[in-house]
Amino acid sequence: MGYRVAVVGATGAVGREIIKTLVERNFPISDIYALASARSVGQEISFGDKRVLKVQNLETFDFSKADIGLFSPGASISAIHAPRAAAAGCIVIDNTSHFRMEPDVPLVVPEVNPQALRKIRRGIIANPNCSTIQMLVALKPLHDRFGVKRVIVATYQSVSGAGKEGMDELYNQTKASFVNDPGTQEIFTKPIAFNCIPHIDKFMDDGSTKEEWKMVVETKKILDPDIAVHATCVRVPVFIGHSEAVNVEFHKPVTVEEAREILREAPGVTVIDQREDGGYVTAIDCAGEDATFVSRIRIDPTVENGLAFWCVSDNLRKGAALNAVQIAETMIAMNLITQKAA
Repeated sequence: MGYRVAVVGATGAVGREIIKTLVERNFPISDIYALASARSVGQEISFGDKRVLKVQNLETFDFSKADIGLFSPGASISAIHAPRAAAAGCIVIDNTSHFRMEPDVPLVVPEVNPQALRKIRRGIIANPNCSTIQMLVALKPLHDRFGVKRVIVATYQSVSGAGKEGMDELYNQTKASFVNDPGTQEIFTKPIAFNCIPHIDKFMDDGSTKEEWKMVVETKKILDPDIAVHATCVRVPVFIGHSEAVNVEFHKPVTVEEAREILREAPGVTVIDQREDGGYVTAIDCAGEDATFVSRIRIDPTVENGLAFWCVSDNLRKGAALNAVQIAETMIAMNLITQKAA
């Protein structure tokens, strides 16, 4: 038994990662369609070792031919085509920001709130922001035991979060620096090579950026509306992998030993926390991996019931492609996706 799957935005970094993830996880597929804009029609994308997909035109695709649509084409494109797909009976799992905060669209991390999938009203499920996903995978089991009261998080986010163009800008600026060339600056507001930029997405009226706002409101929607969150989001010269320094204040007393044991048992979490040189995970280590890695677990003595930890995750995988595929897998397991007649 297989499902008919449409991958929207198939030529982008996340779209290609979705296709790769579907293959690696042996997702039950009978037919698969790679969709993108008209300028990409005819391009070929590998699907496993023996099959090549020809890109089709998103504008003219008939979504009644698909059971599941995995979307990552950009928010403005999803705004048009996700409702069109849902109206044709295709379950949409959207990676963009467009639907995340709409009250009738579930915002889901399968390890955190799979029950939200039973509340689908419009045939659309939203994939959260990449930085939110990895933080909540780590926070959920701790919240269940100790009750999260407040979170202070600083993120160190890779340039792949800005797409292929962001990765190209880091590469080109780095290369240019060795020949005393200033390089070009188009994607980021400051030079990204050998630099850190405390600015992701647009500024809002209160001085926060939209990326920081996303972490606040998405945490409340997914985990608990009573949790207070303050975020500082920083773009760093790393190609793949987001890192986060997280300080948590709980309602109940917490110990390092109990927190570490809870995290070791948590789905989607890998704890590597040796208090020695190299006994922690960095962004380079997590690239290509599915887990959210947690290190540097320690008490925060500045608040009552405080804990600090470091977490890293591949933002293209768990932060986007993998989470979307896991949502589809969870819906199948919960009998929430019905195969349509071919």
